[in-house]
Amino acid sequence: MVIKQLNKSELQIMGYLWEIEEGFMKDIVERFPEPKPAYTTISTQLNRMCSKKYIGFKKLGRDKLYFPILQKKDYFSGYLKSIISLFFNDSATQFASFFTKNSDLSVEELEELKELVKSQISQKNQ
Repeated sequence: MVIKQLNKSELQIMGYLWEIEEGFMKDIVERFPEPKPAYTTISTQLNRMCSKKYIGFKKLGRDKLYFPILQKKDYFSGYLKSIISLFFNDSATQFASFFTKNSDLSVEELEELKELVKSQISQKNQ
């Protein structure tokens, strides 16, 4: 499954749905900061996201209960792979090098990363 990059408003709505797992339009609109977008704007966006199969809904009377089809982990994994491909020549090592050198990681965080890498190596060797 090829996952396209979500635009800013789609990502914002997906973020809210990933948080609440399912909700009515009012639940989604409530999460937006002031000034909140119009219901018609959100309704249009939700309909588009349904046609793209990012979200689904269950009809409950006159209302729709929305839920994510596109899972956060799947989206982030695909997005990260595209960044690594585009900016780091498909090299996760180049990405990791850039990330560790260009972020303000503490020694403790770097040690945590080192332990995570050791653990993954150990699992893959089994």
